[in-house]
Amino acid sequence: MTKSGDTKMVLVIEDEADMRQFVSRVLELEGYHVLQAADDEAGLRLLREGGISLVLLDLRLSAHDGWTLLVQMKASPELRAIPVIVFTASADISLRHRALAMGAVDYLVKPLSAARLRTSVGCVLHGKE
Repeated sequence: MTKSGDTKMVLVIEDEADMRQFVSRVLELEGYHVLQAADDEAGLRLLREGGISLVLLDLRLSAHDGWTLLVQMKASPELRAIPVIVFTASADISLRHRALAMGAVDYLVKPLSAARLRTSVGCVLHGKE
């Protein structure tokens, strides 16, 4: 749970509404402020507004893929320092290595468990498990 004066803002970029709602609810219960985007363009707009502490990014978005957004973020001086946890239905180890090599800080496989999500986000934002 975060301290009330230290609320972190998390952006969830996911095209599946049910998954977006699940992730958002889990994180809100942990005390995070959560913003949602259904595609990469909306996500990029929210990122450019500032204040985002962490991005949870689906790698398979319907309009474009999350890989492109990850590349854009890591190439941008304003956005590259924002940690990105990617999540996808693929457990392919080569995709995991690729995402981490591109700058993601964690790679989660769907279906996500609330416990695994809380652990990953807590570790990235607070350095604890």
